[in-house]
Amino acid sequence: MDSTQTSFAPRTDASRQPDLPVSTGTKKRSGRTWSVPVLLALITLLGVLGGAVVVARAGDRTDVLAVARDVPVGQRVTAQDVRVVSFADDPGLSPIPAADRASIVGRRAAVDLHPGDLLTRSQLSVRGLGDSEQVVGVELKRGFVPRDELRPGDKVAAVVLPAQGTDTPSTGSDSAGSAAPDTIEATVQSVGTPDSTGALVVNLVVAPADGPLLATKAAAKQIALVRQPRQGGS
Repeated sequence: MDSTQTSFAPRTDASRQPDLPVSTGTKKRSGRTWSVPVLLALITLLGVLGGAVVVARAGDRTDVLAVARDVPVGQRVTAQDVRVVSFADDPGLSPIPAADRASIVGRRAAVDLHPGDLLTRSQLSVRGLGDSEQVVGVELKRGFVPRDELRPGDKVAAVVLPAQGTDTPSTGSDSAGSAAPDTIEATVQSVGTPDSTGALVVNLVVAPADGPLLATKAAAKQIALVRQPRQGGS
């Protein structure tokens, strides 16, 4: 018995299903992405703005005077002792403007000046000493000078005290009153730092006629200082 094989021709009328894309399991981001050129442009813009801020701040700087070399207290300041530096304005500091350089030359240092320090008016004597003035260093014990009250430029009265062991004039009821003590008018040039006992040295500017007397009485520890009122109550 013959076996008959039946062959079927492929169907041509059946519609072919389209190939589906292979899923990678990741979802497409819907947010905006920044391209490299845009990021570079933003970085450049930030750099420009930062530079503008630096330039603006640099515009607030001003020229002031600084100490160029050591100047001991009492020594005259020369043009070579100071130099011009650029300084950012600071309300808490008051250095001398560079434009005032000529006015400070010839004045004496009220404190020791060191290189690099900004120069302020409080570091200088009120005015330069002329040929008609003298400086006398007076060492004063605690209680013979106003504590933390003296500064360069203050006007003071150097009161001459009685020598130790001598009596002061009587102030009895039958007396017309004690005589006023002798005083020497002076200007504070500089004030030293108190030592462990509270004593300190004050440099005083006086007239030549008063210099020898003040030096003699100071050596005998017969001087006390009284600060005079400051102008304007300052």
